[in-house]
Amino acid sequence: MTKTFLKGGEFLIKDELAINTYIPEEFTEEQVMFSEMAEDFLRTKVWPNIEKIDKCEDPNLMINLLSEAGELGLLGAGVPESYGGLGVDFNTETILAEHLGPSHSFGVAVAAHSGIGTLPILYFGTEEQKQKYLPDLATGKTKAAYCLTEPGSGSDALAAKTKAVLSEDGKHYIINGQKMWITNGGFADILTVFAKIDGEQFTGFIVEANTPGVTLGKEEKKMGIKGSSTCQIFFDNVKIPVENLLGEAGKGHKIAFNVLNIGRFKLCAMVTGGAKEATSVAVKYANERKQFGVPISSFGAIKYKIAEMAIRTFASESATYRTSSMIRNKIADLVDEGKDRVMAKLEAAEEYSIECAILKVLGSEVLDYVSDEAVQIFGGTGYSEDYPVARFYRDSRINRIFEGTNEINRILTVAMMLKRTMKGQLDLMTPALEIQKELTSIPDFGDEPEGYLAPEKKALAQAKKAILMVAGAAVQKFMMEFEKEQEIMMNLADMLIDLYAAESTILRVEKLNSIKPEKAQLFENIAKCYLNDSLERIHLNGKHAITAFSEGDELRMMLLGLKRFTKYNAINTTAIRREVADSIIEAGGYNM
Repeated sequence: MTKTFLKGGEFLIKDELAINTYIPEEFTEEQVMFSEMAEDFLRTKVWPNIEKIDKCEDPNLMINLLSEAGELGLLGAGVPESYGGLGVDFNTETILAEHLGPSHSFGVAVAAHSGIGTLPILYFGTEEQKQKYLPDLATGKTKAAYCLTEPGSGSDALAAKTKAVLSEDGKHYIINGQKMWITNGGFADILTVFAKIDGEQFTGFIVEANTPGVTLGKEEKKMGIKGSSTCQIFFDNVKIPVENLLGEAGKGHKIAFNVLNIGRFKLCAMVTGGAKEATSVAVKYANERKQFGVPISSFGAIKYKIAEMAIRTFASESATYRTSSMIRNKIADLVDEGKDRVMAKLEAAEEYSIECAILKVLGSEVLDYVSDEAVQIFGGTGYSEDYPVARFYRDSRINRIFEGTNEINRILTVAMMLKRTMKGQLDLMTPALEIQKELTSIPDFGDEPEGYLAPEKKALAQAKKAILMVAGAAVQKFMMEFEKEQEIMMNLADMLIDLYAAESTILRVEKLNSIKPEKAQLFENIAKCYLNDSLERIHLNGKHAITAFSEGDELRMMLLGLKRFTKYNAINTTAIRREVADSIIEAGGYNM
C-alpha cells in the first residue's frame, strides 16, 4: 500500500491513516538500545549527582557530564557521521530526547547544546564552518549556546539592539551589545549570536567565547533548573572574522525561527519523558505511604490523579511520535528527490511548524499538570526539598516560557494556519463554507458508523467541523484585523491542540490494535477518555470564541452547531480512570 502523508496543518481538514503513524510500541531493537543507553547514563551519572548539580557545588560537574554524554554519542545523535555525529534517523532522535527528559538541569543543558546551540551551524553553516565546529560539538569537546534574547527583545526577537559593523579593512565584523537568559552561557565555547549589521540587517554570527571583548554576567538565581548555567553575555568591540557570518546577511530570522521548530518539538519529547518519571515517582510514594491503615494509592481521589497524569502523558507521547514520523517521512521524501539530508531535515521541520508549536504547548502543560499533582500526592512532604517532586515542580515551570512562550505558540499555531490558507497551501475556507451550509440543513441521523473505533473517528471528524465553523466565522467577521483578536485566537489554538492530541491517541490505538491487539484494550479506554474530555474542552473554547463575536440568530445557530459537532457517546470515565490507575499502581510506576 502506498502511503500518502498529510502536509503540515492538514490534520484539520483531512483524516490521517493509522498505518502512517509511528508509535512507541514499534521501537526497533537499536532504538531500544539507544533509550537504554540514555537511561543508564541518567541512572549512573546524573541522578546520583542531582543535588550537586542543583547547588552548583562543582562548577566543572556539568561540563564533565556533558563531555561524557558527548563521548557516548548522546549530544550528536542527529549530526551526520561525516561531521562526527551518529547520524541516526529522526524517530531515534525523538526517543533519545524523551529518555533524557527526566534529567532536570542536565537535560536543559543538553537541549541547549544539541538543539539551538549546534543546529544553526548544521543547518546554515558553510562547509568550512561545519567542518571546523561540528565534530567537537557533536562529541562534546566544545559546548554551545544560543544568544538571541536581549533586555528589550524577548518574543519580539527582531527588535534586537546588538549591532555588528564591518571593519574598515573588510576582514572582521565588530559586535557590540548584550544578550540575556543565555542557557549554557557560563561555560559555552561556541556562541550563535544574533546582531543587526549597521543596526538594520538581522544576522547570525558564530562567535568563539574566548574572543577578546566577550564577558559574562553573573549566574542568574532562578526559580528552577538551578543547575543550568544562565547568564548575560556582553559584547564590547568583539572582532570576529567575516567568514564567521552565519547564513546570509539580513536573513538571521530564518535561522532563529527555523531552529525553534526543532527546539519546540524536542522540548515536547523531553517533557513527556519527565512526565512519565514524575508519575512513577508519585505512584511509588502513593504505594508506600499509608493512612488509615492502607496505602493512599487505594483511595479513589488519588487514583483519579494517577490516572489523569498517565492519560495526559499518554496523549502527549502519542502526539509526539505521530509528529516525529511526519517529519521523518518528509525528510525521506526530500532525500529521495535529491535534497541534502541536512537541508531536508530543516525543510521538514518547517513543513510541520504548526504541529511543533502545538506540541510545545501540549507537552509543557502536561508536565506542569503532572508535576503539580505529584506534589499533591506527596502532600506536605512534596513541598519539602528533601523529596524529589519539589524539583519536578519548580523545574517544570520554565518549559511554558522556553522556545517561545505558550501564548506566542498558541497565536503562531492559528496565524500559521491562516497564512498557509492565504498562500493557497491549505484550503480551509472551502470546508468552512460547506459547514456554514450544513448549519442550516437538517442534521443527518444516518446509520451509526461501523468498524474499530468508528464512533471515535466520527467524533473527531465532527470536532474538525466545529473548529472550522468557528475559525471561518471569525475570519469573515474580522478579516485582516483578525490577528488582533488574540483571545479568540487562543480559543482556537486550544481547540486545535485538543483535536490533534485526541486524534493522535486514537491513531496510536488503532495502529496498536493492528499489530499487538492483546495490548490495545487498556489503551483504547485511555484514548476514549481523553477524547471525551477533549470534546468538552473544544465545546467550551468554541463557546467562548463564538460569544465574543456573534449575537442574535447567528449566535444561536452557531451554538447549536457547536453542540452538534462536539457530541460523543456518554462513557464511564470514572471506571476507565480506575482501570488505568490500578494498572499503574500494580506496576509500581508509569507502564503505558
